[in-house]
Amino acid sequence: MTKTAILKSTVFGAAAAALLAFAPAASAQDVSACLITKTDTNPFFVKMKEGATAKATELGITLKAYAGKVDGDSESQVAAIESCIADGAKGILITASDTKGIVSTVKKARDAGILVIALDTPLDPLDAADATFATDNFEAGRLIGAWAAATLGDKAKDAKIGFLDLTPDQPTVDVLRDQGFMAGFGIDTKDVNKIGDEDDPRIVGHDVTNGNEEGGRKAMENLLQKDPSINVIHTINEPAAVGAYQALKAVGMEGNVLIVSVDGGCPGVKSVAEGVIGATSQQYPLQMAALGIEAIAAFAKDGTKPKPTEGKEFFDTGVNLVTDKPAEGVPSIDTKEGTAKCWG
Repeated sequence: MTKTAILKSTVFGAAAAALLAFAPAASAQDVSACLITKTDTNPFFVKMKEGATAKATELGITLKAYAGKVDGDSESQVAAIESCIADGAKGILITASDTKGIVSTVKKARDAGILVIALDTPLDPLDAADATFATDNFEAGRLIGAWAAATLGDKAKDAKIGFLDLTPDQPTVDVLRDQGFMAGFGIDTKDVNKIGDEDDPRIVGHDVTNGNEEGGRKAMENLLQKDPSINVIHTINEPAAVGAYQALKAVGMEGNVLIVSVDGGCPGVKSVAEGVIGATSQQYPLQMAALGIEAIAAFAKDGTKPKPTEGKEFFDTGVNLVTDKPAEGVPSIDTKEGTAKCWG
């Protein structure tokens, strides 16, 4: 996987500029699109829907939004795609819960002439969708891994690290963040496409959280039972990080463990400011979805399909490391700037 530097200017400038070449000059008449998210309660997907809705209104596109009942509910997403096909949608934006299992249904949509864009979470294989608009999740993980290693300094070689991942089926976003953290921290990932085959003695273990606070709390408790000397925690997202902190606080260990995460939602940035999370990688769901709607409008106009960011297999919508304790050699923004750019 190609790794690139994070954006240092405006968060969205480069992404927006790259799409101007195929952005529609006028409203797209009689064009419908679908947004299918993992849930409609996670602030990340709420903001994604907000971005898609605003852009669809601006461009005159009829947007229908669907979501799974919980993270991991692929059946509802399959049903949503079937509905979009039946409705004659011109494009579908989807954050897939089951990145492999959804592929056959996505193919039906593409065979029907529908542009399918994966948002945030790449399908497996990547080319099962026409395009992917996403954070570079490997880079997001690498940034927090590099920050954690630099923060620990010489102590990094003796760290005890726990991984609070997403679900047992290892969706691509989970794998990318997990393996990115390892690369940044200096751990041999072995098969970079798989979680759990590493043999670095610093790894205490992995557990899954379903991306929520309760899952994070339980997973942290499980890892503490394996090794109470654990002192670094990588979390799939900020709700899981908060749950981990709660479990640590319950046993008086909240000051002994460095927690890092990915998302950059406003509650997460606040957690960084309060010292609950040491650093988080901030992504930009509103822009991600808005750019997706622009791509559907362009496709409806003349069949133009979006192209990936140069040197990557997907369209990179940007990531910044947010922390109030910058580490040498790891670019970051502080929580004041992170708050100005946060969501949720």
